[in-house]
Amino acid sequence: MFRHKLLVSFGLVAVVAGSIAAMPASAADSRMIPSSGSATFQSGPEGVDGLSQPEFASSGEEGAQPYSGTIVDRSASQGGSNGASASNGPKSKSKPELKTSFDGLNHRQQRLANGGNQFSVEPPDQGLCVGNGFVMESVNDVLAVYDHTGTTLIGPVDLNTFYGYPAAIVRATRTTPAVFGPLVTDPSCYFDRPTQRWFQVVLTLDTHPTNGHLTGKNHLDIAVSQTSNPTGLWTIYRVPVQDDGSDGTPNDGCSLGPCIGDYPHIGADANGFYVTTNEYSFFGPEFHGAQVYAFSKAALASNATSVAVTQFDTHGLVAGNSGFTLWPASTPGNAYEIGAGGTEYFMSSNAADDAHGDGTKPGPGTSSQLLVWALSNTQSLNTASPSLTLSHTILAVGEYAIPPKSDQKSGNFPLGQCINDTTMSTPLGLGCWRVLVGSEPAHTEVESHLDSNDTRMQQVVFANGKLWGALDTALTVSGANKAGIEWFIVKPSISDTGVSGTVALQGYLGLADNNLTYPAIAVNPSGRGVMAFTVTGANHFPSAGYAGIDALIGVGDVSIAAEGVGPDDGFTSYKAFVGNPPRTRWGDYGAAVADGLNIWIASEYIGQACTLAQYADFTSFPANFGSCDATRTTLGNWDTRISELSVR
Repeated sequence: MFRHKLLVSFGLVAVVAGSIAAMPASAADSRMIPSSGSATFQSGPEGVDGLSQPEFASSGEEGAQPYSGTIVDRSASQGGSNGASASNGPKSKSKPELKTSFDGLNHRQQRLANGGNQFSVEPPDQGLCVGNGFVMESVNDVLAVYDHTGTTLIGPVDLNTFYGYPAAIVRATRTTPAVFGPLVTDPSCYFDRPTQRWFQVVLTLDTHPTNGHLTGKNHLDIAVSQTSNPTGLWTIYRVPVQDDGSDGTPNDGCSLGPCIGDYPHIGADANGFYVTTNEYSFFGPEFHGAQVYAFSKAALASNATSVAVTQFDTHGLVAGNSGFTLWPASTPGNAYEIGAGGTEYFMSSNAADDAHGDGTKPGPGTSSQLLVWALSNTQSLNTASPSLTLSHTILAVGEYAIPPKSDQKSGNFPLGQCINDTTMSTPLGLGCWRVLVGSEPAHTEVESHLDSNDTRMQQVVFANGKLWGALDTALTVSGANKAGIEWFIVKPSISDTGVSGTVALQGYLGLADNNLTYPAIAVNPSGRGVMAFTVTGANHFPSAGYAGIDALIGVGDVSIAAEGVGPDDGFTSYKAFVGNPPRTRWGDYGAAVADGLNIWIASEYIGQACTLAQYADFTSFPANFGSCDATRTTLGNWDTRISELSVR
């Protein structure tokens, strides 16, 4: 465990809520969703190394533009300096101790699952849920179940198979054409202790089986375990979210037809299970607004033959703008909000383009506002006619802004170096690049800078009567603009008129010469927590980091659960594959969850490294090429790390 001094602010702030806006149940859409059969874990054979065509399902996304100004961590800065001082503030009373740490799923397992009938995928999008001695991890596009020591109990299982779909891709042979399955993405999972059920959610995009083209139809696939054991049977519900008036959806008027329910995330209170999405036009340019889907948790947990869903559209609700990434809260144990007939909380931010107008024009890129949302009267989800109210309020917080991309410690990046090579002898001629691409590239690839997210809200927890959350931000650390974290602890209040609240504590977390990205907070019922994140920069290859957090002092020292051993070296890093400029996909989110008094965390990191000579293995070409002794694939080397910490 490698420890550092950290740079964070610790000011206790009491900020009175702004105006309250409410959306009554009459403005929501309700419909019934039938179950779609059952699912179980069916592990298939592992595929073989080497490139197969096609490797990619679709092109990457355009990233947000980073902030060029200065956001200083004032808690540790001195005088008129633009950077934060290295002197420490008070220590968090939450003192996590690392108990267990093991590698989770990685790119190699993802790509070779289901006999290799998978695409190469970046980033992993990490989901984690823990309970009853089981640890379940879900990433793009595989999942697995472990025991508490890290021993694999079942998996990896590809998500297409788990949800009952054809394989993502069965590649063509000399006698048979290629067959394409749906694209399954953005996984999340949750263990609900009161009902003893496991929940697993993905977004699925339907495709034409003959060519893989997207049809526009897309749905949230919700799997609910039939027992308290996640390795058994599950019941599947498929919720259409194209919102063009088809398949029972409302018509939200997205340009060019269907909408897409992107970036789904999940939460729960005593009465309901909730999924939120960011709704965009599927084929057009605009953002429509975050959607909230509310289900009776009891109905889902009973594996009912059909369940009701109530959908709220946040389009135009924030002074004419729309909600963006409303992350629903989960609650450790059963200390739910019971006010106003039961309430589920959410938090969101509003610096991104998407939170202004239709998202097609540049937004401010910065904000000093935190939005708290509440869905009240959730007890009515257990009736034949749910009557819910969605309200929100705006709190003043420290400034946050789009972070810069994250640099990495210098090391070997054999995929990029292979693209650059023109002299190596290969079975296809001179130049390693010939094995990777059909036409000669520019040979100018460099070690990449990782995507540091935008400023959207990350994981939210309601614990000990407070809301806890964090987001990625630009942060000036020792005079340099780096990727850092702003965290919030909010005391919410709910009444018949809507939600209000105060900021109990807030601050920044940064590390000199390095970057901290994709935070995820979990808090145990006693109010002691851990924040997980990736650490990368001049001193670290991408590593799995964490810090303690509590509502009295704030955040503690940065610690390393697993030190990265090499740079990220995936296909999204290089112009030869994704165009210029490349966007190195990382994240898009980590995870953290309380299990009793202990906290489990999951972060992306790099757990392998090799040289170009090891990568370019032609001894049994193409079988071993790019695998570096079965530690990666030709096109990617991301890994995930799962750790358990005791918190006292």
